[in-house]
Amino acid sequence: MNLQQAHMERITKYSKVVIVLLLLTTAVIGYGATQVSSSSSFSQFQSDSPEYQANQYITNNFTATDQNTSAVQVIVRNRSGNALSKPSLLRSLRYQRELVNTPSINRTLTGENPIIGISNLVAIAALQQQQAGPGGENASAGGQQDGQAGGQQGTQAGSQQGDQAGSQQGGAMAAQPSIARQIAVLEEMSPEQVDRTVAALFGNGDSESSSIALRLMPTGFEPSSMPVTAEARSILVTQESTASSQNPTAGDDAVIDAQLEMQDIGQAQSGDEYITFGFGIISDEINRSQSDSLALVGPLALLFVIIALAVAYRDLLDILLGAIGILLVLVWTFGFMGWMDIQFNQVMIAVPVLLIGLSIDYAIHIFMRHREQRGETGGGTRKAMATALAGVGVALIWVTATSVIGFLSNLASALPPIQDFGIVSAFGIVAAMAIFGALIPALKVETDELLEGFGFDRRKPAFGTGGGRLSSVLAVGSKAAKRAPVVVVVVALLLTITAGAAGSQVSTSFEQEDFLADDPPEWMKDLPEPFAPSEYSAKQNLEYVNQNFQREDSQSQVLIRGDIATAAGLERVHAIEQAAAENDITYVLPNGRADVTGPVGTMQAVAAAQPNSTFARLYASSNTDADPAPDENVTAVLAALNATAPQAAQNVLYSEGDSYEATRVVIATQGTASPDEVTEGTREIAGAGAGGADVTAIATGASVVNQVVTADLFDSVIESLGISLVAVFLFLMVAYRITEGSFTLGVVTLMPVALSVAWILGTMYAVGVPFNVLTGTITSLTIGLGVAYSIHISERYKIELERQGDVWDAMNTAVTGTGGALLGSAATTVGGFGTLAIAILPPLRQFGIITGLTIIYAFLASVLVLPSLLVLWTRYVSETEVPSGDEDPGGGRPVGGDE
Repeated sequence: MNLQQAHMERITKYSKVVIVLLLLTTAVIGYGATQVSSSSSFSQFQSDSPEYQANQYITNNFTATDQNTSAVQVIVRNRSGNALSKPSLLRSLRYQRELVNTPSINRTLTGENPIIGISNLVAIAALQQQQAGPGGENASAGGQQDGQAGGQQGTQAGSQQGDQAGSQQGGAMAAQPSIARQIAVLEEMSPEQVDRTVAALFGNGDSESSSIALRLMPTGFEPSSMPVTAEARSILVTQESTASSQNPTAGDDAVIDAQLEMQDIGQAQSGDEYITFGFGIISDEINRSQSDSLALVGPLALLFVIIALAVAYRDLLDILLGAIGILLVLVWTFGFMGWMDIQFNQVMIAVPVLLIGLSIDYAIHIFMRHREQRGETGGGTRKAMATALAGVGVALIWVTATSVIGFLSNLASALPPIQDFGIVSAFGIVAAMAIFGALIPALKVETDELLEGFGFDRRKPAFGTGGGRLSSVLAVGSKAAKRAPVVVVVVALLLTITAGAAGSQVSTSFEQEDFLADDPPEWMKDLPEPFAPSEYSAKQNLEYVNQNFQREDSQSQVLIRGDIATAAGLERVHAIEQAAAENDITYVLPNGRADVTGPVGTMQAVAAAQPNSTFARLYASSNTDADPAPDENVTAVLAALNATAPQAAQNVLYSEGDSYEATRVVIATQGTASPDEVTEGTREIAGAGAGGADVTAIATGASVVNQVVTADLFDSVIESLGISLVAVFLFLMVAYRITEGSFTLGVVTLMPVALSVAWILGTMYAVGVPFNVLTGTITSLTIGLGVAYSIHISERYKIELERQGDVWDAMNTAVTGTGGALLGSAATTVGGFGTLAIAILPPLRQFGIITGLTIIYAFLASVLVLPSLLVLWTRYVSETEVPSGDEDPGGGRPVGGDE
């Protein structure tokens, strides 16, 4: 009796002790599961890149107020075609009044001027004219200038998310009257007066009030048309948020609930269509689509797994034992996460998929080998289990070791969640080995003996054995290996080369918008509760806003650091502002002006708004050429700007005492521009300020930082793939050299895994699935699941070759015996997780499809390609005699080693 057989007999001999010890271990480890927290924040994926550090620097030093804010856009589309008519504007003011009078919404609004729209600007302009009385034009103009100055002081105040919101709310709103007063004055005006006031508002040149109004209008709006009309306009609502300004989508529940109430109030309006767009709406839809997906897919997946296991096991007790084992593996894994304080995030969704797949694989192999042993020997359940564990144990150890090595390769990633994914997966795989290598076999022998004591026959045939159609199908790979192994390998390699070339072009995506669901098909809506999904409109609304309006969160930035308080320094800053104004990514207002905010532009605007101020006179006298950047008295000009418009200055300048350390340029970007285009364009803009070591400029902002994460995610996929393959290759080569005297058997065993990786990457390219936070784990899953299938076939073939002495008999037994267990495992896993294909959450749907195909490819590679590889290895490397496929089977020499 060898050491392995003796160890396995201890598990069956002392089964009660094994059960008690492992259940106690489960209780201790599982307690940690109660401490697991979850996070859907994308900020956890940020690496410590220069772009991220620049963004953090801006967040910490360019905040003009103490609060974090988030902007909500409410798009008003008039059903009659003119959203600038008196009735439409009045309805908007009444809508605003309802928002303010709703306590749960009101408590989230910022303290000063939280709502601004065209209706407010028109009402305020009318009030100014009334207060001016006779000679009202001059008085009104003065009032507008005062408002514009106030607007400059409030320009882009607040958090990064609300940069543009602050600008839009500050101008012309320094003394905003109550909404009730605005409603009253608009009601008193005739439609013609409203039309004239609207025309004057947009015809007021480059004034701040006109700029604010233009930012609220659609992209194709023509302010010079008479009369001035538009099918839609926007209202901007600013809320205080406890969320980090770096990651507003992590937002608090009060803000999210308030946005949902805004949406409900808007949908109840008549005469106009109200579209509410904000991060709260997006977060709610993502959460609902995830819940709806699980409610729809969960029961189907469970049903399919049960049916598949019933077909494979044909025994209720074995099904229950397998399910208990899977549950305990998940308890261990989540308990480990709790003890190690690892959060459950988007990537962790892949962990249960992996562990359930491997657990099913472990269970089926152990149960089927146990059945084979009982059928062959006719002995008791304990002896059969000990023999089965000894036979399949080496394969399970190799599977566990190689899978752990493969997933730990994720530690090389620069992204913390990917590192955590590798650690948790590795622990879960070890847990699966402990549960299915000891606890479940111990439970199996105890329950079998108990039932047999009551007269129940617990002997069952193994799945895929005993001849019949299924055995014939499984034997296809062995038959092909017997007749034309070289042809099989060549065809597989050609397919792999083609798929690999396509797979190298798979794109990478890291955007929250990827998680927005389409509206479900009608057949889903007809399902009974609780399976019927909700309605989803955020994705459609997002596309509409991107195409027609300036999105409040669509912006990038350039951080300029160094000696900026010099003529040369400001020249470089001005060059960046000019480059931004001319770049294709920059949003252009309906009046043709690029929406760019920087220190030089702020100086111009403040001087224009207050032409008689001390700052305006100093600015003019310090500018001796046509360039708007001051070339004299630069420090004095900056100090005067700080004194005249402190909020506007603090928004674009950072100083420590009298020393100016940094400035920034904020670029409103086109909603239709891709993250890659925004990143490339912002870097081009930053490059316009190059020219000296005294001033440095770096492109940053949410889009740029996310694009850096996208690159890191792709690098993680490639690095993990390379490290996994190399590490697993080396492990198997050494392991097989030590145990079998043949390091090349390890190479042959892993080759189908490499093939299936190429196949799945080629498929991802063909169907347009990118690498994202979920599908980025697919190479690890392919290696983790695929190596299990290959090792089981190789190990069984080696054992049968030694036992039977004939290559063809050994191969046939391996692919029909072990292949049957693999088929049961693959069918169960594919069916269970393939149901994710109908999930509502897009990444979950993509992940389900790709995972299902990954398992299919791994199975096909192991039962169709690996037999031919093993035959060629046996013939040319192991020096074992392999009879011709046309000859009668003959005895072969035992497997030799590589010398």
